[in-house]
Amino acid sequence: MPPSAEPRTASTSGGVQSLERAFDLLERMADAGGEVGLSELATASGLPLPTIHRLMRTLVACGYVRQQPNRRYALGPRLIRLGESASRLLGTWARPHLARLVEETGETANMALLDGDEVVYVAQVPSRHSVRMFTEVGRRVLPHSTGVGKALLAQSPDDEVRALLARTGMPAATDKTITTADGFLRELARVRESGFAMDDNEQEIGVRCLAVPVPDSPTSAAISISGPAGRVTEAATERIVPLLQEVASQLSQALAAGSA
Repeated sequence: MPPSAEPRTASTSGGVQSLERAFDLLERMADAGGEVGLSELATASGLPLPTIHRLMRTLVACGYVRQQPNRRYALGPRLIRLGESASRLLGTWARPHLARLVEETGETANMALLDGDEVVYVAQVPSRHSVRMFTEVGRRVLPHSTGVGKALLAQSPDDEVRALLARTGMPAATDKTITTADGFLRELARVRESGFAMDDNEQEIGVRCLAVPVPDSPTSAAISISGPAGRVTEAATERIVPLLQEVASQLSQALAAGSA
């Protein structure tokens, strides 16, 4: 069986094999952009076509998959409610970790996910300073001008990033915003090398944000701190980045324990 067709769940785990296979197919559909044909699923999963067809019929009947007029299958609307609930829970689980960041840095801490082509903030613990940054939970922004967006996209291949930027455009939020794909890809190379991302007055003048990805998260996630540029200095960055990476690792472990 080729590597791309290796099952993602272990049928020896004591679970129900048909459920394992159904969820595997849903994940492969998401990886493919949300719409696939049966032959593509067969190639990706290694399952026989009759088995895939039977599972897809069940998922269609339950509303988790819908069949398009072109006979291809797409993720269904019932998944939206599940995803929204899971996102809220993810934010709830993250809050104690974000609170630690606020306690030790004094700055506002955030958690964000990549949802389609946008970054969505799912949790925040505000700074206790009277002058502080505030991003509303649920707010959606384009990723090219944010620290969390850079941290999230640094995990993707350059061709996928270029395609995303072509779809969203790169409007300038400030005169510091990176507005070319080549410039943004150079920035992502720096992020990968240094292990953290920075929004340096690129989303809002006077505001600096430091962000890192959450490793092995069940969905692409990043955490950050943001504050006035006068407080989030170069010296502060050297102190804060290792803490961000430590907290991201601890949050990753907490999420893994919750899904075990």
